[in-house]
Amino acid sequence: MNLGQAIKMCRTRRGISQTDLSQKAECSVSYLSMLENNKRDPTLSTVTRIAHALQVPVGILFFLGADSSDLQGIDKSLQGDLARTALELLNEPTEHQHALI
Repeated sequence: MNLGQAIKMCRTRRGISQTDLSQKAECSVSYLSMLENNKRDPTLSTVTRIAHALQVPVGILFFLGADSSDLQGIDKSLQGDLARTALELLNEPTEHQHALI
């Protein structure tokens, strides 16, 4: 599981800085950086706060952070469809981005 990579990918695709995300998710910037670099394992409540701050379902973070061994038993075609859907979701403007337009 590479949850840190998933958090970082979602954050950068959303155009959110580590500082902004850490404030919205109520954690320190240094802790968020450690999460993104897989130096810490977050609690479920932390992942939930981060997902909420990123405006993505928690399941998206877990799916995007899953290793291929985590996805065994899921049809490869379905995995591809889920990945495309997740990335499309990340390309949609968030409430924050709507406010900037």
